Amino acid sequence: MKTSYFDLIDQSYFFPQEGFNIDSGYLFFNNISLKYLIDKYGTPFKLSFLPKIGDQIKKAKNIFNKSIADNNYRGKYYYAYCTKSNHFSFVIKETLKHDVQLETSSSYDIDIIVKLFEQGLITKDIILLHNGHKTDEYVHKIGELYRMGFTNSIPILDSVFELDKLLQVIPGKVKIGIRMAIDEEPQSAYYTSRMGIPAKQIPAFFNEKIRDNEKISLEMLHFFVDSGIKDTVYYWGLFKRGLNIYSELKKSSESLHAINLGGGLPIRNHLSFDYDYKFMINELVRNIKDMCIAENIEDPDIFTEFGRYTVGESGAIIFEVIEVKQQNDSELWYLINNSLMTTIPDSWSIYEKFILLPVNKWDKSYSSVNIGGISCDHSDYYNTEDLNQQVYLPLVTPEDPEPLYLGFFHTGAYQDAISGYGGIKHCLIPSPKHIVVERNEYGQYIDYVFNEEQRVEHMLKILGYK
Repeated sequence: MKTSYFDLIDQSYFFPQEGFNIDSGYLFFNNISLKYLIDKYGTPFKLSFLPKIGDQIKKAKNIFNKSIADNNYRGKYYYAYCTKSNHFSFVIKETLKHDVQLETSSSYDIDIIVKLFEQGLITKDIILLHNGHKTDEYVHKIGELYRMGFTNSIPILDSVFELDKLLQVIPGKVKIGIRMAIDEEPQSAYYTSRMGIPAKQIPAFFNEKIRDNEKISLEMLHFFVDSGIKDTVYYWGLFKRGLNIYSELKKSSESLHAINLGGGLPIRNHLSFDYDYKFMINELVRNIKDMCIAENIEDPDIFTEFGRYTVGESGAIIFEVIEVKQQNDSELWYLINNSLMTTIPDSWSIYEKFILLPVNKWDKSYSSVNIGGISCDHSDYYNTEDLNQQVYLPLVTPEDPEPLYLGFFHTGAYQDAISGYGGIKHCLIPSPKHIVVERNEYGQYIDYVFNEEQRVEHMLKILGYK
């Protein structure tokens, strides 16, 4: 019987697969040698592999545009990047190489937009979609964009009270969108999302506040499904409701021309991931087209705001196993040289699963293990893969000349924002070194340190000791 870790993976999944392969006994991520990076930079470290971002954008654009052609669809497709999923400058600059629009969520996002313009990375005709609750500061900065000449800046109304605030600060005609509140999934703690305007209120709000106001141009209907675009009764029910609202508004609004499919496409979070992107996107386009034919209205432009899909698969975090502890007859612990709950907070807070693979020792036998961080919190662990499967990793022995290195993959979205990049962490465990890999004009990969591991002096200063 074959008992090596490689045999386990090879027999359980199709392997090697996109983004992962083995060469000389070591794991490669998107054809990048992780052992090379470990030897060069040490562990732990975060990795941002920028070329994957462009690959994701191009894939979605190609599928949407093919579906538009196949369905004789007359509207256009616009890809918007959801900045809150990863705000780093090198990430947003990479997305902008691929003709994307941008979505903002708070007032500080507007400061990023201004910086991008000052650096010549965007022009004033870029489409900006302003989601989120509109604080007074957020509204003020949206008004500043209008005064600067960003004429395609579109605030998406999250409540009926935001419109009057926007009218007070935006000169001239105001382009707006309306966000439709959705019903949450049955297992949710509440029934209707706090974000957006309830579907039943939208027609009356439109007729009372928007329809006859010459200063307002309704451009877009937006609806966001938090669980993403999935082939479920729940998703298609909300999708159909959104189409019905769009159709009703369109018959009374000549300016309305776009539907925004908020909520992202899923990313691979396990090796058996199977999602038919072509089928789902074609179904979206086909259903919108069928609605337009039935209601005798023009095909709307289609917007998407992909955040996790754009950047999630570009990220990885590499740890070293620094101690092995057999706590009882059945529980084997691998302690890593950082904290899971502070470095990959989604794994702790919402039990998100990521692709977990060893970098080395693929020829060794394997065992079920628990992975523990070095914080003093009992919740700082990871012991189940997706679908509640146990974690299996190569066995480590004291005689091994090389430690075991572990990689958590497709961690590029939200983890830094949620954990508080560069701030104070639980047990004062430092943020890891951050490595960026990009492709130069000659097609060569270039790696560099974006940020060193957080130093004690930095933390003491934050805490007021220096």
